[in-house]
Amino acid sequence: TAYEIKECDWSSDVCSSDLADEVARHYSAALDSVHLLQAGKPAEMDDAEWADCVKRNVEHLEIMVAKEWMQGQDLAPLNAAIAANK
Repeated sequence: TAYEIKECDWSSDVCSSDLADEVARHYSAALDSVHLLQAGKPAEMDDAEWADCVKRNVEHLEIMVAKEWMQGQDLAPLNAAIAANK
């Protein structure tokens, strides 16, 4: 899923709130990837599909931890999932 971060006037409280909500949505999506990886391969998924799923979710997490605006979040679970699935 692609998300867009709006450019805004940082003097505006509303904009700051919007940015905080956007970061929270990105962080929540990253935690979804963490939980998916922690749950392991679903029974109905074949090995090739699971390998592709792991690859995509690890890439997603790597992108998220590299974002400057994510640095205020607890990145430990994201980094742990990356390390466990590389």
